[in-house]
Amino acid sequence: MLEELKIVRQLEKLFPVGRDVLTGIGDDCAVLSVGGKILLAAADQVIENIHFTPETSPVAAGKKLLLRNVSDIAAMGGAPRWAILTVAVNGRDEQYVLDFCRGVAEAAALFDVSVIGGDTASLPAKGVVATLTILGEAPPTGAVTRSGAKPGDYLYVTGRIGNSFLSGRHLDFMPRVAEGRFLAEHHLASAMLDVSDGLLLDAARLAKASQVDLLIEPEKVPLHADACAPQAWSDGEDYELIFTSPEKLEKLEDEALVPVSCWGRCVSGSGRLLDRDGKPFQSERLGYEH
Repeated sequence: MLEELKIVRQLEKLFPVGRDVLTGIGDDCAVLSVGGKILLAAADQVIENIHFTPETSPVAAGKKLLLRNVSDIAAMGGAPRWAILTVAVNGRDEQYVLDFCRGVAEAAALFDVSVIGGDTASLPAKGVVATLTILGEAPPTGAVTRSGAKPGDYLYVTGRIGNSFLSGRHLDFMPRVAEGRFLAEHHLASAMLDVSDGLLLDAARLAKASQVDLLIEPEKVPLHADACAPQAWSDGEDYELIFTSPEKLEKLEDEALVPVSCWGRCVSGSGRLLDRDGKPFQSERLGYEH
């Protein structure tokens, strides 16, 4: 299995970036200064037998691909705008590809995203691999990155988590675009990312990027009725938002937004997860490692 974070650290050294790149490799999105605007760019993929099963309908698989990319834009507080799609298959007919693209289109319509191009190809072995590049606009207040948390900030998560894959919620979820935008525009989020690989693992990524330690109490995070702790803390594919804030929030002011829960606090450190007593947090598994 690839060590994703190790590879990312090497790629940061490999690829040069220009002055128009405000945030490059290592966050949910790249942040670009283009023509006086601040744009967001991200790419993600779905692979059969990893992100969906062979029994999953192509419409549902395509929908998931678009939505998980939108979630990256949400994690920066942005608004999704455009997408480029590639689909490679073996053992599937033209109708499968068209239905997959229809799923992408249905999800794109929910967020007024324009799919503006892409590519199709054949794989040498049976399966499906599809990639989507998404572009969006940062909020006027600026994109929220993973690296802005400060000692004293509170740690929050939106909504509920747990049992996403077995329940099927990983195929039909709502990216927290409105919540991310609200947090960014009201200067409430100092750092943010989405929960794709597991609550604990993604929290650790935020801590590392911000160079703080997190005193966490994951038992305070609400779970779906069919989920149980501690497995839910590392399940992944929840697509909720983890964020830090200097404010003690009971809820977001806009009643249309999902509730948020405080489950930790930032302290001086170097990227560790600590329990409430300040000792290294013990867990058999933090999340999904690529």
